Amino acid sequence: MQEIKVTQAEDGLRIDRFLAEIVPDTSRSDMQGRIKDGIVLVNGNTVKPNYRVKADDLVKVDERELVESDIVPEDLDLDIVYEDDHVAVVYKPRGMVVHPAAGHTSGTLVNGLMHQLDNLSGINGELRPGIVHRIDKDTSGLLMVAKDDVTHRALVDQLVDKSVTRRYTALVHGVIPHDKGTIEAPIGRNPKERQAMAVVDDGKEAVTHFNVIERFDEFTLVECILETGRTHQIRVHMKYIGYPLAGDPKYGQRKTLDTDGQMLHAGTIGFIHPARDEYMEFTSPLPDEFEDIISELEHKS
Repeated sequence: MQEIKVTQAEDGLRIDRFLAEIVPDTSRSDMQGRIKDGIVLVNGNTVKPNYRVKADDLVKVDERELVESDIVPEDLDLDIVYEDDHVAVVYKPRGMVVHPAAGHTSGTLVNGLMHQLDNLSGINGELRPGIVHRIDKDTSGLLMVAKDDVTHRALVDQLVDKSVTRRYTALVHGVIPHDKGTIEAPIGRNPKERQAMAVVDDGKEAVTHFNVIERFDEFTLVECILETGRTHQIRVHMKYIGYPLAGDPKYGQRKTLDTDGQMLHAGTIGFIHPARDEYMEFTSPLPDEFEDIISELEHKS
């Protein structure tokens, strides 16, 4: 369940419009359906779709309940980089959603995993079997997948302990003058744009380290190392220090490279295998589109 407090600026908006603008991967008609189904509450009470929210209203929104039959295995020809009886490492291509949501139950990484892997952990429920962590739809790269609940809990513990290695390659606007740096700034919901995240005083701890790989005339290629894993962390942090990701439709510049999303690739994942107590690390090369853009920038520099 998602809880949202209405701000003064949002006072007077119809609740279906208000929620459609805030809740990711939804629409006004979807929200109207949820309101009619009674899974949207305002200050503990059901309302009609034409209800106009008031400042300080507390709105609670439940996901539509999906049944197991709604999510079917699909042959998506996923690249399983590594697999044993306990864990798998899978490559998620750019443009693919990690797990199903109401109204979007096919073509996700989970649909493909259900087809290609024999077992998946069930801790996160029927919508997210095996999913230990996520990356954004338009970010490519590697993910850990748990095949049983014991492994799942162990991998989550490593994420909490900040012992998982997560290295990303990002192309950002601007030329960063220093070779390395650390961004330590809390991240939370953006009070001015509710579907976005931002650096805010009351946000959760977020730490990103970065190293410059290559500089171009107007861009910089960097390696970002996550110490924490907040929603949109790299995208928010790089914008915060003045170097937003190229192609980022939410946090980037209007005048940017012609891409289908942010130039961000989760290229390295490393963790201690829960059953073998052995550190394992996997690396995935940059997608062809990313490589092509770098080549073009090198040619122009």
